Amino acid sequence: MAFTRATGKHRRPSRMQRGTARAAGVAALATTGVIGTVAAPAFAAEPAVEQTGLTPVVTMGDTVAQQIDAQAAAQKQAAEEAAAKKKAEEAARERAAEAAKEAKEAAEKAREAKERAAREAERKRLNTFVPPISGSYVSTGYRASSGLWSSGSHTGVDFHAASGTPVHAVGMGTVVEAGWGGSYGNQIVIKMNDGTYTQYGHLSSISVSVGQRVTPGQQIGLSGATGNVTGPHLHFEARTSPEYGSDIDPVAYLRSHGVNV
Repeated sequence: MAFTRATGKHRRPSRMQRGTARAAGVAALATTGVIGTVAAPAFAAEPAVEQTGLTPVVTMGDTVAQQIDAQAAAQKQAAEEAAAKKKAEEAARERAAEAAKEAKEAAEKAREAKERAAREAERKRLNTFVPPISGSYVSTGYRASSGLWSSGSHTGVDFHAASGTPVHAVGMGTVVEAGWGGSYGNQIVIKMNDGTYTQYGHLSSISVSVGQRVTPGQQIGLSGATGNVTGPHLHFEARTSPEYGSDIDPVAYLRSHGVNV
């Protein structure tokens, strides 16, 4: 018995065509959700959907998108980390600058405080009075009576001192006399800052000159026995003027300026 092969529009679809159509149908049903409710034993004999070439294309598209997303996320994270690092560096620079500014201000304040303290110390030193002979004592008092003095009494006080003992200015002032003073021998007269005058007599040597500024404790000469004396010592007077006869109590004068005599 002979069989006639179907031709024309009644030709049976090829297996490839049927597989493609079914794959398209499966994709459509999957999209609409119908595939979940239809029993499809008839599909079991057909090639799996993955073999149709449809799913691999979709799967590759998802993988590329995931890679792009991951790369974008990594770039975003790197940018955020770079921004955070830059912000941290800027904050560190600002803190360092602020710390440097504070250190500079502190150093400036310390310097100013040190300068103020130095000025104050110098001011106190310059306003301080000291004894004319260190570690000495008054051997002849003020207004002591004796024929040794032309006025009949002592116009100053004598400090015990061997020849060559350093003699100091008792306070700040300006030298107005420096040289021979008759019965006073070699003498120095200083106008003090408060307007009073001090005299230093019977010196063996003089180390200052007229017009020179002197400070408290500055050495101005050496004690001796020049002039009208019976032995080496320092004759010290306090006066209201540079002239003889304007004397005031030298012990009271020194004590009024804080010198314990």
